[in-house]
Amino acid sequence: MALHWMRRAWLVAASASALLLAACGGGTVDSQFSPDRVVAFGDAMGDLGQAGSRYTVNDGTVNNWTQFVASQYGRDLAPSAAGGLSYATGNARVTAKPDAAGNSGTRTVKEQIDAFLAGNKLGGNDLVMVSAGTSDVITQARLVLEGSQTQAEMQANLEQAGRDLAEQVKRLVSAGATHVVVAGPFNLGRSPWARQTASTGLMEAASTRFNGALLVALVDYGRTVLYVDAALYFNNQTADGGSDFSNRTEPVCTSVDAGPGIGTGNGQVNSSLCTTSTLVANANPAQYVFADRVYPTPRAHQLFGDYAKGRIRDRW
Repeated sequence: MALHWMRRAWLVAASASALLLAACGGGTVDSQFSPDRVVAFGDAMGDLGQAGSRYTVNDGTVNNWTQFVASQYGRDLAPSAAGGLSYATGNARVTAKPDAAGNSGTRTVKEQIDAFLAGNKLGGNDLVMVSAGTSDVITQARLVLEGSQTQAEMQANLEQAGRDLAEQVKRLVSAGATHVVVAGPFNLGRSPWARQTASTGLMEAASTRFNGALLVALVDYGRTVLYVDAALYFNNQTADGGSDFSNRTEPVCTSVDAGPGIGTGNGQVNSSLCTTSTLVANANPAQYVFADRVYPTPRAHQLFGDYAKGRIRDRW
């Protein structure tokens, strides 16, 4: 068993290297790529307000990482519900239904891509961003916490979900995309939800399973696909001694949702309901990593977007 896990760890590391490093001869150069369009798919980590609000502090700023990246290229990115090219939708899973909050009407990532490709084409001057997997991790981890499935079943389901996301990325490449940025879930073992439920190990294993399967399935796509490591980035931001934030463990929002909200249980903070009027008393949201039990604050999104933009610049 130890040998099996060492082999798995080596394969995931090799896959990550293939997708993180430029596929054109080593060394970095100034970016020559300037997209004509930015298109996005995914879950709440990329939702720009399909239902009118975002999963962060809704303060009117550039408060989502995908929008931040688009803005760095001087490109607009708006939700498809408002006529834009971001199809990412809160609580959406990769291919499975219902969504993380139990809704069957939410478009999966596959269905988002279906909808885009039904009326659009992709080309070499498009930047496509896919930010998904968090809702699948939430769903599967919650089932374990509720006693509805075993941890082994969770891990198998998340490996399949990671492979499913890789297949959707491959669809985008087959449709003509040559610059696809993929971010899987960050390590939910570092989330307030994990701390509040004493399940840091469970959620770290869940996130790792998804990302590992995704990376292995995309190992041959390093020329057209760039993996932006959200798990590594947020691990650094939530580590003790991190300098960007003073509060790395608690939500800054107080906007409790009586319903299922973000999928972590009824009666919990839901950042899609959060504004500057629903914050912890005297709190500065710029000093917090998390808006709710799972999703980041505007500043955390912006910093991750800056990290992603740097990775894109270095690659293309």
